[in-house]
Amino acid sequence: MTEHRYINIFDTTLRDGEQAPGATLNRAEKLEIARQLAKLGVDIIEAGFPIASPDDFEAVKAIAGEVEGPRIAGLARAMEKDIRAAWDAVKVAEKPRIHTFISTSAVHMKYQIKKTPEEVLADTRAMVSLARDLASTRAGADVEFSAMDASRSEPEFLAQVLASPSSAAPPPSTCPTRSATPCRSSSATSSASSTGCAPRCTT
Repeated sequence: MTEHRYINIFDTTLRDGEQAPGATLNRAEKLEIARQLAKLGVDIIEAGFPIASPDDFEAVKAIAGEVEGPRIAGLARAMEKDIRAAWDAVKVAEKPRIHTFISTSAVHMKYQIKKTPEEVLADTRAMVSLARDLASTRAGADVEFSAMDASRSEPEFLAQVLASPSSAAPPPSTCPTRSATPCRSSSATSSASSTGCAPRCTT
């Protein structure tokens, strides 16, 4: 029997795309782009970074409340305030997602987030667990975890980080196993599903 695999299209135009020089979108423009992405049949829309500003929070919330079809994701650093803001913005969506991430390369840990490997592992467990708890309150919600700067991370440590969410509290049944993160030219991104069962690295 032929095995059929489904490729999820994960669109980051409204979050990563807006970081390009000269690319500034207001709430109405973001909502229109999200509607067009839904018409195209995109599976997942990363609608923004809710903690970044009140405007971004409101834009993500509007997309979550008005755009049907795709899963609507909000990006969040592995920090409690980020994760709660992301959840507050996307929870009204038909299929909400919290997408949380943390740096795992030695250079990022030392100079960007100023954390030890042990602290990164602890934060990953705690924040993925928090995201799961929030997502468990809404049918259809799920959680995605990504390792930032994965391509420059030590393979052994990266494997530990990607496995660590699965050692936290068991994921709620309302969070299906899903994972899809695009690769960026400046730094490849690694993703683990909400259950931590099947880490995938894109390069």
